[in-house]
Amino acid sequence: MEKLKEAILWDKQEGGEVSCHLCCHRCKISEGQYGICGVRQNINGTLFTRVYGKVIATNIDPIEKKPIFHMLPGSASYSIATIGCNFRCDFCQNWQISQVKEAIELTSVEMTPEDIVGKAKLNDCPSISYTYTEPTIYFEFALDVMKLAKKENIYNIFVTNGFMTPECLEVAKPYLNAANVDLKSFSDEFYHKVCGGRLDSVLESIMLMRKLNIWVEITTLVIPGLNDSRSELEKIAFFIAGVDKNMPWHISRFHPDYKMAGRNATGKTKLDEAFKIGKDAGLRYVYLGNVPEEENTYCYNCNELLIRRAGFRVLENKLKNAACPKCSSAIDGLWIN
Repeated sequence: MEKLKEAILWDKQEGGEVSCHLCCHRCKISEGQYGICGVRQNINGTLFTRVYGKVIATNIDPIEKKPIFHMLPGSASYSIATIGCNFRCDFCQNWQISQVKEAIELTSVEMTPEDIVGKAKLNDCPSISYTYTEPTIYFEFALDVMKLAKKENIYNIFVTNGFMTPECLEVAKPYLNAANVDLKSFSDEFYHKVCGGRLDSVLESIMLMRKLNIWVEITTLVIPGLNDSRSELEKIAFFIAGVDKNMPWHISRFHPDYKMAGRNATGKTKLDEAFKIGKDAGLRYVYLGNVPEEENTYCYNCNELLIRRAGFRVLENKLKNAACPKCSSAIDGLWIN
């Protein structure tokens, strides 16, 4: 018989309903039904997670793949996921496991938090990344792993759509070191139609993460004809700069996938335009993703090449005590010796 784990961040409603406060959908769930994520179920008036410890993917990834560029450069990150997501992005690159209706036949592996942390230590991974699908929806498991990882001096990273509630972030605060947040668009219509979410909640999460001293890097997948207008890219860049100009912005090239398999890939000219928009907005660190030789880190003050990358590999790291060796400017990030 399946052993279920009671969820956190929920309360009882009238008529046997429960209200979930984990993500910003704040689902009201009737008896026997699931939330939008497809993995949290109301059973006899109690909210349970159906994916606790049911790991669908484990990999040893370069931390640069998340992408996280300003923390533990060149290191490996033990990466995990369960099935499910609270978004339904038409361009999802991991739809086979994130969209639970398509993933329901997949076989997961039972793992404990001790298993995850043990694997990270065994494989010399100084961090654990909760990624591939949305970590918010398996938060109970992620939280228990993070608590144990912190005791072992292993760092925790969320790769997230940023649609978690403030309550969720407050619970995560003592254990979550860094996050890469997908800022998918600056249009609420795009979020509603293409992702099944809301822009304002993502923006609020980004701002709160920085207030909670969680290191944040932003990724925007630039999709031709959908979120690539100059106006929208400027709004994204100025928002990031207004929160913290030190947050890196990863501008990623779109490759056709899932329900957008027929759409063209992003042109290099558009990516170059977005890069310039980011720099003109005052962002110190702007990167082009899925583009060879465009992911190096330079000093914002003197333009010295500091970290040279090829793909997800760090070929050279010239930082000295988290500063530029040429002009001594402090380089922003979570630099851990």
